[in-house]
Amino acid sequence: MPPASAVGLASAVRQGRLRAVDVVAGALERIRREDRALGAFAEVWEDAAAERAAEVDARVAAGERLPLAGVPIGVKGRHGLRTAGPLVAAGCVPVGATAVPGPGTPWQTWGLGAHGRTVNPWRADRTPGGSSAGSAAAVAAGLVPLATGSDGAGSVRIPAAWCGIVGLKVTNGRFPSPDRTGLAAPGVLVRYAADAEAYWRVLCGESQGLRPGSLTAVFSPGLGFADPDPEPLALARTAFARLVETDVVRPPPSEAPVRLADPAPAWLALRGAGATSEVRGVRDLRGVNDCRLAALFDRVDLLLTPTTPNAAHGHDGPGDRYSTALTWAFNLSGHPAISIPAGVGTDGCPVGLQVVAAHGREAVLLAVAAAAEARVGTTVIPGKL
Repeated sequence: MPPASAVGLASAVRQGRLRAVDVVAGALERIRREDRALGAFAEVWEDAAAERAAEVDARVAAGERLPLAGVPIGVKGRHGLRTAGPLVAAGCVPVGATAVPGPGTPWQTWGLGAHGRTVNPWRADRTPGGSSAGSAAAVAAGLVPLATGSDGAGSVRIPAAWCGIVGLKVTNGRFPSPDRTGLAAPGVLVRYAADAEAYWRVLCGESQGLRPGSLTAVFSPGLGFADPDPEPLALARTAFARLVETDVVRPPPSEAPVRLADPAPAWLALRGAGATSEVRGVRDLRGVNDCRLAALFDRVDLLLTPTTPNAAHGHDGPGDRYSTALTWAFNLSGHPAISIPAGVGTDGCPVGLQVVAAHGREAVLLAVAAAAEARVGTTVIPGKL
């Protein structure tokens, strides 16, 4: 039986069919039972979670209507509670800090939990992606229905793709971020599109209210500079075709290929300087891509690509590949983006389809994700480790 959605659990708690203390106790029991093999959590806050769940039950009994009443969540990293305030106010119960990359590695597509490295729920010899590694693994394995993330180069979208779930990165600068470079933005990892929409409503009060089928979309294999592996590209292209066939999106009458400048030099320079966009070359490259993307989104609603150019790699690292090749352009430009499941490769691991919209149009992304789930059936369930 598929794990319950955050929206479904909250509805049951509000209606008195479930108690938050029991929902949270169930999540804690799943973590105790399964996380030694998964490594999704760096810390588990059993006592604090039980107390907070009891508070939620008391608030519900007092007549307070909490949109996410009693929903157990993971928060990214040991300091994740700092940014989880709106979710807690909405009734969520943080049960622990999810795993992020440990020290001493130059690559960010792995995680280190309390019981060791974080593994992909689909294949233990593969990474779940990162740096929101534990959040993605916990959601994909059904330990919690929702977990927070942050995305500075693809750190929500990459693990979402490799774990077969939904990962939303919001528009850069729309909410506070401790990242002085401006590259990082908050995000969420969920199994169901409705849960991503619930997260978004809590953050900004905005519902989707859009009609899929009226949205125009173009598919780009590599944004003009990347060279994706054949299988992730083929799965993403097929997923896009299914969206067109089921009237979720429609291609424009004619469209030239999308050609952006490779963002790698500017992203690396900006992150290395850790200061401002005045780093040599950053302003020019960013200006080129910003102009091209502005012109694109003047003509169409959505840009779709494979989420990653490669499938999930092993725990020894990605080699000389940048798994971020197709995601970090939109950290530099600030556009919101979401990864939705695109299928499962011959290695038994999922890959993702990235959907990008104009600044501030998260509602468009959520509408597409919901329609894809309803019409194409993009929700997938990993096997046991």
